[in-house]
Amino acid sequence: MNVDALKRIFTINLGVKKDEKVLIFTDIVNADEHLSVDAKQKRERTSALALDAAEAGREYCNTVYAEFPSRMGHGKEPPIELWKAAFGANAVNRLIEAGMMDRILKKQADKALLKAAERIIKEAGVSPHAIIALSHFSTSHTRFRDFLTNIMGARYASMPLFEEDMLDGAMSADWNEVQDRTNRVAAMLAKGEEVYITTHNGTAINFSIAGRRAIADTGIITGPGSFSNLPAGEAFLAPVEGTANGTLIVEWAPDRKLSRPVELYVKDGSVVDVAGKGEFADKLRGLIDSNPLIGNIAELGIGTNDKATRPNNILETEKILGTLHIAIGDNSSFGGKVSVPFHEDFIFFRPTLEVIKGEDKVEVIVDGEPRF
Repeated sequence: MNVDALKRIFTINLGVKKDEKVLIFTDIVNADEHLSVDAKQKRERTSALALDAAEAGREYCNTVYAEFPSRMGHGKEPPIELWKAAFGANAVNRLIEAGMMDRILKKQADKALLKAAERIIKEAGVSPHAIIALSHFSTSHTRFRDFLTNIMGARYASMPLFEEDMLDGAMSADWNEVQDRTNRVAAMLAKGEEVYITTHNGTAINFSIAGRRAIADTGIITGPGSFSNLPAGEAFLAPVEGTANGTLIVEWAPDRKLSRPVELYVKDGSVVDVAGKGEFADKLRGLIDSNPLIGNIAELGIGTNDKATRPNNILETEKILGTLHIAIGDNSSFGGKVSVPFHEDFIFFRPTLEVIKGEDKVEVIVDGEPRF
């Protein structure tokens, strides 16, 4: 293991100080999960890495380690035990007594309830200065993360699906260069109102981004309330709900290349049909049938990390320079209006991406070649 690279998460990415407290957490394999031996061992290595990170960070700050049974899905809220570790038992108990906690965990909280919860957390919450989320399933698109960064001002490194060899790969990027590149892309998106995307495999989709803030995921997580994936390197935003129309030809699942493409037909902002055979297509079709909000076109992201190369791990894949990804499901934590316990990204190689405002057109990527 590259211990020096692990330590740089504390010293460079998070910029910790000696008197700061950092919470490192992981999710352990749930008894209800049916995994192959290889998949289970991979998950166990991620949890072991979280322990290693907690140990490595003790040289620079006060680290606290926590683990919990897997929630078995990206975008699902972590359990109450982790909320207590992050916000303190007093704040969480007040949320429970007010009848809010269960609705927050189920992503059924309306705006009024969330505002009331924010007031309680402001009054009674005590959080670490920084978080390293080394869970298999992502907590990025959760109220847990949103409250920590936007209410408590904690710095948050989200590392779902992280694998040890990323320490020598995508994590070796020059973060100042990644930051500059990502900020340029975010600025290009900020000037647009409509997006048009095509790829060599037949994907063609357009949607509105009017009024939506583009977020730069740079890997520099040193300011209060800053949030980033590690490895980092993308600019992303939430498309305006109800505006996306077109077809997505999905060739890659988050962890593997599909044996045959799956076609997602998008109308008025949502996936209305999944065409294709196989386990991946069947599962996706079933999820959207069970809850149409899962089909919401939730995110557009553009990769900006020149050291990212892996096509079979979405955490790194979506950061590859010259690619873009589109997600479905939840976008409530980064400027969207859809709250659902699901968020999944799909990568697209060799895309062409145009940003339109009135008569003006800006080419952001052309056949996989960045123009930023």
